[in-house]
Amino acid sequence: MKRLLPLLIPALLAAPIVAPASAAGDNDPNASTFSVDKSHSRIAFQVRHLGISKVTGVFGEYDVDLSLDPADITSLKATAKVNVASIDSGVEKRDGHLKSDDFFSAETYPHMTFESTSVRQTSDQTFELVGDLTIRDVTKEVVLTGDLVGPVAGPMGGTRVAFDAKGTISRSEFGLTWNRLTEAGGIIVADEVDIILELQAVEEQVGS
Repeated sequence: MKRLLPLLIPALLAAPIVAPASAAGDNDPNASTFSVDKSHSRIAFQVRHLGISKVTGVFGEYDVDLSLDPADITSLKATAKVNVASIDSGVEKRDGHLKSDDFFSAETYPHMTFESTSVRQTSDQTFELVGDLTIRDVTKEVVLTGDLVGPVAGPMGGTRVAFDAKGTISRSEFGLTWNRLTEAGGIIVADEVDIILELQAVEEQVGS
């Protein structure tokens, strides 16, 4: 062991400093509750169409609960509930198809949900958020990579922070399996879907 120490110590000192993952159930006495400012936020997705371009859609109705100590990214806890019928891809006919049983089956499964389980800090402002995503009653673990900007003082008062996070899922794993082949043999809709979160949030005042 004594012979190994001179070799181990330099290696440990050279290793990157990464905060350990924190369990979502841990209580952080310094964490505050933040409310999402929907006028400066969006929950969106992108999926490749015909293998060449991407279709983007946003969800207009959602609830997000955030708890965070802005000085400690690993304290972040997040839950979200999204009304899938509020989807807007810019084309009404396409939105109707996305709400149908071919995709979200909005009447049977009106919401998709996310609940964080751990956070890993990867640099001063970046992190990996791990959590359980549920679509059509199918729950899978997903990893979102993002960054935290702030805190800053808002123009109307209150402390604000912003999160940008992205992740990629396989839609077929959640039961969204519809597809068609083109005449050339390609697929119309890709299986991989990019999740895009852009959230600005304001700290709730105690007693307000």
